[in-house]
Amino acid sequence: MDGLAPAPWVIHCDGSAIPNPGRMGLGAVLVAPDGTRHALSQATHATGCNNQAELGALMLALNEARTRGATAVQVYSDSSLLVEQMATAPAAAHARLAPLYAAARSLLAEFTTVQVQWIPRHRNTEADALARAALGAAPKPAIHPSWKHLPRSKRGPSGH
Repeated sequence: MDGLAPAPWVIHCDGSAIPNPGRMGLGAVLVAPDGTRHALSQATHATGCNNQAELGALMLALNEARTRGATAVQVYSDSSLLVEQMATAPAAAHARLAPLYAAARSLLAEFTTVQVQWIPRHRNTEADALARAALGAAPKPAIHPSWKHLPRSKRGPSGH
């Protein structure tokens, strides 16, 4: 076992602001290397935009993973801006969000192995539902990716 990289914790995170900007809900699902799942759903006392909520969800998940002993993380987010800003050489962040991005990068630096990857929204529905549930909102309706080009009347029994 010596010399092998630790198995990563898998994190799906999402944030929601209702309205945008407005109350922020944070959601994340952490899966330990042994398959144990941990769901996080938290409303914040602050108001902000969706990008702030996305960062809050990431930081909530990273703190929880660290508390549970994680040393390696594989993070999935449907926010392309968040993923871009977590890169080793990020583009210049909006001045208002720069301190939050710096705080998130600082948390990521505490892990020995890190990967942050964008995924489409339809593959992040559980984290999204947890973020919305923190605010008392229903999950967003699912839209099957192959149905986007069809008229609503032909998208299946639920109309999505």
